[in-house]
Amino acid sequence: MLCTQCNNENPADAKFCNGCGARLDLGCPQCRHANPPGSRFCAQCASPLSKPGTASVSSSRFESPQAYTPKYLAEKILTSRSSLEGERKQVTILFADVKGSMELLADRDAEDARRLLDPVIDQIMDAVHRYEGTVNHVMGDGIMAIFGAPLAHEDHAVRACYAALAMQTSLRAY
Repeated sequence: MLCTQCNNENPADAKFCNGCGARLDLGCPQCRHANPPGSRFCAQCASPLSKPGTASVSSSRFESPQAYTPKYLAEKILTSRSSLEGERKQVTILFADVKGSMELLADRDAEDARRLLDPVIDQIMDAVHRYEGTVNHVMGDGIMAIFGAPLAHEDHAVRACYAALAMQTSLRAY
């Protein structure tokens, strides 16, 4: 089982990470209930957590920001990183998720759910990146994005609002 804190690979029966000591709970992508390692279905809502031989519902392409941050934005962050370390600043956090997705995906398997959700998540992330926000976390049917860090912008709150409007526009068209 992969630790969400340090990305250390641990035995399937481990309750704590061998690398950092963090508790290894398998969080449900639908209701966020913490399930013990090895669980295939959520004890709270019965959503599939993973299938043997397949990736879990939280697709591996969204496991780390390096996997979904556009190259131009990553390079911009890395070149400005030295001037940003240790700096305290105000930021805007944007949470976005798909309304009604639980009902839409209730009777589907994990692979089918990913096939439906991935294009939507891609459009949401594209809107964030267009306004130089950073997608900090992908959570099943939604994202958490930061505007104003690590790239500082005076208008970070306005950029977050523009990104939210762009998400609505692109998803309506989709």
